Amino acid sequence: MDRSTTNNRLALVLILAIAALSSAHASMSEPLHATAAHNEALVRKAFVDWSAGNGTVFALLSPQVVWTVHGSGSVSGTYQGVDAFLEGAAVPLTRRLARPLVPKVHAIWAVGDTVISRFEAESTTTGGHPYRNQYVWIFRMEGGVVVEAEAFLDLAAYDKVVAENPAR
Repeated sequence: MDRSTTNNRLALVLILAIAALSSAHASMSEPLHATAAHNEALVRKAFVDWSAGNGTVFALLSPQVVWTVHGSGSVSGTYQGVDAFLEGAAVPLTRRLARPLVPKVHAIWAVGDTVISRFEAESTTTGGHPYRNQYVWIFRMEGGVVVEAEAFLDLAAYDKVVAENPAR
């Protein structure tokens, strides 16, 4: 076999390999895109419903969710399970609010099984003062539910509400 025939065969093998990889990549990225779109739609709907007073995003949480509140406030840490998170981090705040938090979403992004939401929420405390906070939540989802969550917020504002307002 001459050198020209060998080079042509090598080129053909490389072209076929590239085509196969491109096809495989396209078929693998499609489910990731579909998963991301589906998860984003679930989270977006939960925020719309929450804003309208029809539930909360917490309805998306797996009973075994692992929720981490980042920072150095009184509720920072990792909570194992939805009940531990709600009782340890959500309830201390919500019991000191005269009305439910109303979120205003700034953005929701999704990539694969991860959904990131940036929003603000406000309410009035039981002491009659305004409460406002900015949040970033990062959810990892499986099967349409949140299995891992990370929260970033102003924990000083959270702690102030808990410390200065009576629980209802």
